[in-house]
Amino acid sequence: MPQPDATAELTQSLSERILVLDGAMGTTIRTYGLEEGDARGERFARNDKDLLNNGDILSLTKPDVIGDIHRRFYQAGSDICETNTFSATSIAQSEFFVEDPREKGGRKDPEFFQKIIENPFLNDLAWEMNVESSKLCRKMADDIGTDTGVKRYVAGAIGPLTVSLTNSPDANDPAFRVVTFDQVLEAYKHQVRALIEGGCDILMIETIFDSLNAKAAAVATQEVFDELRLRLPIIISAAVGRGGETMISAQKVEALWNAFAHVKPLAIGLNCSLGPDLMRPFLEELSDCAATHISAYPNAGLPNPLAPTGFDLEPPHMKDFMGDFASAGLLNLAGGCCGNTPEHVAAIAQGVRGKAPRKVPAVG
Repeated sequence: MPQPDATAELTQSLSERILVLDGAMGTTIRTYGLEEGDARGERFARNDKDLLNNGDILSLTKPDVIGDIHRRFYQAGSDICETNTFSATSIAQSEFFVEDPREKGGRKDPEFFQKIIENPFLNDLAWEMNVESSKLCRKMADDIGTDTGVKRYVAGAIGPLTVSLTNSPDANDPAFRVVTFDQVLEAYKHQVRALIEGGCDILMIETIFDSLNAKAAAVATQEVFDELRLRLPIIISAAVGRGGETMISAQKVEALWNAFAHVKPLAIGLNCSLGPDLMRPFLEELSDCAATHISAYPNAGLPNPLAPTGFDLEPPHMKDFMGDFASAGLLNLAGGCCGNTPEHVAAIAQGVRGKAPRKVPAVG
């Protein structure tokens, strides 16, 4: 069931305090010790490809686990949790359910992806994933919100896809693209409709490494809003490399803001890719130019296969880094990406508690 526009309510809250996002769904899933059979369940037992790395499928085959993860993040202090839908599009799910033509000397191209976005099984699967994931998160938001007296929100996670609109994979044919803008747009529109149907309060276009893919997602939200005659707040979040560039389209953060300002996002920010220490200069640059709220949910440092979470930083470290970000006036929303468990988020919530939110510059 679509939720009412929470923009005014969230804007008021963001003027009063720093809101807390959740942490890493994938990292936390791994702590449950699930195996391939758990991901498949009875429903997908005969699937030709492995599904254990398809975290979104767990909303259908292990909903108790996904619901429990949302519950733990909300109880840790998250005001906003993301749905388990990072790859819940027909295009992304085709990686797990459709034979790759490259394995037999073919290639992925627009003709291949046209069949994907018209595939009834993949479309039905993507719809169900988004609706059911939203309902799981919605239930925990409402339950914890009722128990604590603090309203909690659900953000529909819209991930970056497994294909690029910006770059060609063929060095001998720089004009070639495996997929078209209209195909990506259609896949995203299907996802957006389902996230709204499932009861999301917010739509989050996140982990942007290809700005043109994200543009298609932004256009999708606007077209669906027009079709349904409603509006929901949008959060835009990019993954940047060590030079502060979106990693495929190489768009710096000021250009990112200029590219998405017309969407009038509730917030724009950075997530993933870097730990908080390496992210800080790019967050400062974005804070200087963006005429809206700023979000940040960095990885728990850089990858480290010997660390329990696969990343270096422990909860006290994230508390200190994010607390410093807040003290510097850089934050309106704070959370964690890869490597951040509910314990990390509880520490982040402590680190930003009582600190003044960043003031949004007046638009002149």
